[in-house]
Amino acid sequence: MNQETQETTEPGIRPEPSGEVRNFTMLLSSTPRGARLARLLAVDALRSWGLPHERASHVVAELAANAATHGRLPGHSFRLTLYVVGATLRIEVTDTRGDQLPALRAPDDVAESGRGLLLVEALADRWGVTEGRFPRKTVWAELGFTPPEPAPSRSGAVGG
Repeated sequence: MNQETQETTEPGIRPEPSGEVRNFTMLLSSTPRGARLARLLAVDALRSWGLPHERASHVVAELAANAATHGRLPGHSFRLTLYVVGATLRIEVTDTRGDQLPALRAPDDVAESGRGLLLVEALADRWGVTEGRFPRKTVWAELGFTPPEPAPSRSGAVGG
């Protein structure tokens, strides 16, 4: 497993709409285990940045599961990337099946799968697919959030 992380702000500092960028990227095995790990790592990164993770964890889970299921080629991994710019989280999942682009479809009423992109559509502010250098594609989603309020000062003063 390969990992690359970069923070352009000091640890513990929350991003503000000032244009600061944070990112996290990791290469994961195209397996159900890799998909589960993608969700756990995304939640951990977002928590460490002091950001909401509930919606994002579902989006990451769906995109990673799709990469591990439909974007899988033996011996190839998928990449999870998170970017935080201002008050927007961008989630990207890149796999090696550029020949199979995802499409939003109405699910079969009795099918046990096929609803993942509907969930992404419902949770994300916007999403799409970017074709990369063959054979890659990146499925991305963007989620806006309200920047956290700064912690109150602990100067000892009692306000009134």
